[in-house]
Amino acid sequence: MSFLKADTWLDVFLHLLLIAALGAALVLGFFYVYLPITTHHGETIVVPKITGMTLADLPAYLNERKLAYFVDDSSYAPGTRPFTVLTQEPAPGEKVKQDRKIYISVAMRRPPVIKMPKLTDGSVKNAQLILKSYDLEIGQLKMVPNVAQNAVLKQLVGGREIAPGAPIAKGTKVDLEVGDGLGNTEFEMPNLLTMPEDEARTLLAGQHLEVGEVFKQAAESGQTPGTVVRQRPVAAPGATIRMGQLVDLWIAE
Repeated sequence: MSFLKADTWLDVFLHLLLIAALGAALVLGFFYVYLPITTHHGETIVVPKITGMTLADLPAYLNERKLAYFVDDSSYAPGTRPFTVLTQEPAPGEKVKQDRKIYISVAMRRPPVIKMPKLTDGSVKNAQLILKSYDLEIGQLKMVPNVAQNAVLKQLVGGREIAPGAPIAKGTKVDLEVGDGLGNTEFEMPNLLTMPEDEARTLLAGQHLEVGEVFKQAAESGQTPGTVVRQRPVAAPGATIRMGQLVDLWIAE
């Protein structure tokens, strides 16, 4: 063990130089040999395209490529199968390290329920923009006689009117009744007196007139309950009315 003896300053210097060399070798070996082996330094994996795949197929597909995934969002996509991958991050083609998680969003099973917006009293173009912003589908546009051209008069789902604020699922089709601007066509005011209420309503609808207020009053002598005993406007000789106008009714009880 004579080489460990430090009899002279030269021996001390050589010992220090040897210690420094060993230390440098350890540091270099740690950073350039040990770490690259344990962290796969320099090894990258190209991210595959997984949008459009179903969630059930991802584990096996990504395990083969030494990648993982994490669902961080979900949204409703009309016409898309539930649990289909909609977006991914990192994007396809990017290079990542082994075991990197790919963050994805998937399509929901059921559409979320929202509040029905108010479309009436606005233009049909504005209504279409609102429906699109709410992720609602534009259904049938029915043009009806009315002086308010291109104005939305009714909003319907499945043939029934739906009030603003009512619950509705995203993706639902909403039908619209829209004024055609022809409500200025005049014709003779129909006489509804003594008609049963349902017949009077049918007649008004057939002539593109709207039922206004309906008043109930006690039947007088000679009046049949359930029939029209008064109307406004009255059906006087020469009286005319325009399409889309309101007709108030008084019904005997």
